[in-house]
Amino acid sequence: MSESRYDIGRVGEVADGIIGSVGSVFKGKRETLEYLLVALFAGGHALIEDVPGTGKTVLAKALARSVDVPFSRVQCTPDLMPADVTGSSVFSPKTRKFRFRKGPIHASIVLVDELNRATPRTQSAFLEAMAEAQVSADGRVFPLPSPFFVIATENPIESEGTFPLPEAQKDRFMLALSPGYPDAAAEAEIIESQRRVDHPVNDLRPVANAADVLECARAVVGVHVDPAVRDYLLSLVAATRKDSRVAVGASPRGSIALYKAVQALAAIRGRDYAVPEDVKELLVPAFRKRLLLKGECLARGYGSESVLAEIAASVPVPAFRER
Repeated sequence: MSESRYDIGRVGEVADGIIGSVGSVFKGKRETLEYLLVALFAGGHALIEDVPGTGKTVLAKALARSVDVPFSRVQCTPDLMPADVTGSSVFSPKTRKFRFRKGPIHASIVLVDELNRATPRTQSAFLEAMAEAQVSADGRVFPLPSPFFVIATENPIESEGTFPLPEAQKDRFMLALSPGYPDAAAEAEIIESQRRVDHPVNDLRPVANAADVLECARAVVGVHVDPAVRDYLLSLVAATRKDSRVAVGASPRGSIALYKAVQALAAIRGRDYAVPEDVKELLVPAFRKRLLLKGECLARGYGSESVLAEIAASVPVPAFRER
């Protein structure tokens, strides 16, 4: 019997509507769109890392236009201050009092463009918001809207004027996505769609709202995870901690993130139960930024993706009978 009191079918309907809308401008990457919604419906945040020009910002803006919730964008630069993100007190000559003016973090979907261009001090301004959905400023605590979803982008090939994200910051992202280049057919569609003065993303209209997202989030929590699937997940986590190439494996926060992501992926694909393949599929996006590899491993050309792929191949997938 399903653990969910909510309609799993509704999750698929909402997801398909959003994917159809976003996919009309971000073409050929349905898997990436699904993963982005996994993070949204599971109450997490997403980091999109890729080379310039692959549509990271377009993807985030298209999602914001497809869901009718408050949206803001933060363009990170080295001179961006924490108060520029969280907000600050401003003196009003009329009332002769200070009032708090909220910063861009006080929105439901927040696009943080080029997060690694912000200084460590400013990067830390996002930590409390992402972990606790609140902001502490001027001795007060301000709750953030529900839903609250941060989409951060990062350019991995530039080093000048950038500040590497600390491990604690990376661990706040449920999934780290790298869409990559589109295939030839999708790129041809993209080129043809740009034969206009403005960008096609401006044509998008909301196909869902905050209530839809929260309804999906409640349904996701009830997705059944069989003990065999949970134990398989924990075996993969343990393998990241024991691997000789890994200095620091996935944390318990990472385990929780993968568990919730698995529930969301199952619901998006119309199931009220998770299967081992969900865990295996999400292992890389959930853990690619959570592993800290040893120096000699990096010198030999290993990356977290290749290490995780080998771990996934080495841990037996349990026999599982779908319900």
